[in-house]
Amino acid sequence: MTGPDLVERVRDTLDVDAEAFQQQVREDAEVVKAEIAAGTFDNPQAIVGLEYEFYAVNDEGSLARVPRRVLEFVGFEKELGLHNAEMTTSPQPLNEHGLRAQEMEVRANLDAAEEPMDAEGLHLVSDGMWTIPPEGETARDYLTDSVSRDGVEIATNMSASARYHAMANTDQPAGMKLDAPHVSLEADTVMPEALITSIQPHYQVPQAVDLPTYFRYALRFAGPLLALCVNSPLFPPDLYDEDATPEEILVDGWQESRIDVFETVLNVPGEQQKVRFPEDFESVADAVDRVAEDNTIVPMPVSGSGRFDDEFAHWRRKHGTFWRWVRPVFGGSSKENANARIEFRPIAGQPTVRDTIAVQAAFAGLLENLPRTEHPLYDLDWETARESFYDAARNGIDADLAWITSEGDRVTDTADIYEDLFEQAEAGLRRRGLSNEQAAKYLWPLRQRARHETTPASWKRDHVRSALYDGNSFENAVYAMQCEYIENQRETLLEGSFADWLGRGDGLD
Repeated sequence: MTGPDLVERVRDTLDVDAEAFQQQVREDAEVVKAEIAAGTFDNPQAIVGLEYEFYAVNDEGSLARVPRRVLEFVGFEKELGLHNAEMTTSPQPLNEHGLRAQEMEVRANLDAAEEPMDAEGLHLVSDGMWTIPPEGETARDYLTDSVSRDGVEIATNMSASARYHAMANTDQPAGMKLDAPHVSLEADTVMPEALITSIQPHYQVPQAVDLPTYFRYALRFAGPLLALCVNSPLFPPDLYDEDATPEEILVDGWQESRIDVFETVLNVPGEQQKVRFPEDFESVADAVDRVAEDNTIVPMPVSGSGRFDDEFAHWRRKHGTFWRWVRPVFGGSSKENANARIEFRPIAGQPTVRDTIAVQAAFAGLLENLPRTEHPLYDLDWETARESFYDAARNGIDADLAWITSEGDRVTDTADIYEDLFEQAEAGLRRRGLSNEQAAKYLWPLRQRARHETTPASWKRDHVRSALYDGNSFENAVYAMQCEYIENQRETLLEGSFADWLGRGDGLD
């Protein structure tokens, strides 16, 4: 991974003229806006898609690097770290068959990957953050190990992507550090981001000009939906400060530390915060311009491949580092399938496939129903939505959340919030032809979390506390929890749900 070819590609990236690149981005933005005005990105049929990240472990549960040949063989894409693998589903209509196709495609790919991965002694894990480093290594060494080749800093355990490596070699590099409660780490590359994994559902809006309305709603339900899905409350134990006590770590740590990690690793101190809860858009043109004028860390080389969206290839490249927790997307290989969609990025990898599809269904159902009914949640002020989002990251289901119900009542009680949230999500799924029973079944795993006030993050913390109570060291307690998480997942990943871990079966109570 540190050969001359990679170094040369990084150098080629760094040689791109930043001013010329940005000028082309601005010109491309005008192309996108012209196509929006022409109706090119309009598509009346709601479409959903999913990006799904995993990390690999060995038979004992330690983090493991995935051989590139195995990754290619099983049909997954490389991600930041050598331990990562990513799956992207085929876009499908939002209806009974489309959602089922999304779930079956994920299951099929995971099932097909199991045998070749097992032959290497590897297993893919769906989670928010790994906590057991590779055998014989510390997490700190794994995340910070890098070498200098001809003046170019190369992360030893990072995939051979010129963009990732170039971020450490610019005049204004990313933050490249961890700064979380009782955790501090400095690195020479962006490799610490490889601690985290996520799911990213997409929803295609019918009329591109209406994207700001859908986007506004997505920002306002982001906090409550994140609160149900928190799944990264603990770092690898060797990353914690030596003087931090287990109780301090458990009390002070964020339940979705993935939010904190992504922001501190990629944001540039004293510069525009590229990873953040985004502002509302006044117009769809404003959405395009926000991407165009975003701070550029690495201006990348651009080459065409005969696609329609090559017409704005520089803008698309710039969009790849427009790291907002919710972001607009414009793309398409041809004018016939060009689309405008919303990508929802705050959610960590979930315990099972069914839990993952539940998040996708809730996200799509909410976006299907809230704008069409002109739900009063639209009027929740942006500052309150932002506060709810970050408090959800810190405190999960116990966060101070805010909502406006369909009757126009402003509520903060968790039960009231989720009663209306699920009602709106189910209504959106029914609007796309699902029966009452089908809609309820898709959302059931998340309803169980709200009803019993239990999330994957709280499950992890409870298991660590129990192990500490039994006299285990903090490191052993975290490792025991993680091993149990992985073992439970092996039994339920394809067919079960997180609720099975809690002994609550598969009912629809």
